[in-house]
Amino acid sequence: MPTPDPNEPARSAMDRLEEQVRAHLAAFPRRTAAPPPGARRAGVCLTLHPHRGEPHVLLIKRVAHGRNAGQWALPGGRLDPAETPQQAALRELAEETGIRAGPAEVAGQLDDFVTDSGFVITPVVVLPRLPLRLQRNPDEVHSLHPIPLRRLTDPDIPRWRTDPQGRPLLQMPLRRGMVIHAPTGALLWQFREVALLGRATRIADLTQPDFTRT
Repeated sequence: MPTPDPNEPARSAMDRLEEQVRAHLAAFPRRTAAPPPGARRAGVCLTLHPHRGEPHVLLIKRVAHGRNAGQWALPGGRLDPAETPQQAALRELAEETGIRAGPAEVAGQLDDFVTDSGFVITPVVVLPRLPLRLQRNPDEVHSLHPIPLRRLTDPDIPRWRTDPQGRPLLQMPLRRGMVIHAPTGALLWQFREVALLGRATRIADLTQPDFTRT
């Protein structure tokens, strides 16, 4: 009798998730954004992987210096010359977390998001092949944080508040001490709505709090 594979339940769950996510993204007419004058381009990865027996999405906390110091983020960064957003996102994913994925592991992309700090961010949804070996880059990443997908679909996500100008402010309270705002929170919300739940949702008009405009 063959020896049971202890990773088989996780593989089966990820296979089902990948099929669903790819179908939802294929049916979603994503919107690209024309970069405004002087804008910079960036690609980020919404990386899905099994952790403790269930699917998670990977977040990082930036180191306490440099751009976006100490903030919660998705692995990613700005494009090198001649790079596409997908190429940049996959390169940064490998550099920051040790996860190496190729174009075949990309399930699709979500809407470009234009930030108040002058970036056009392209979110790339990735399901890297197993097994994974996560290894953070200590020069850029303080810590790695897998978040259960079931948390993203809880009924208290998202939470809405009002900023000092009276505009609606999205918050993603993912765990104690982790509340994610736009732009990262906006990307996570659209990922939840489109890729996980199959609901067409746009995020271009979401407000960023002042502390994210760096």
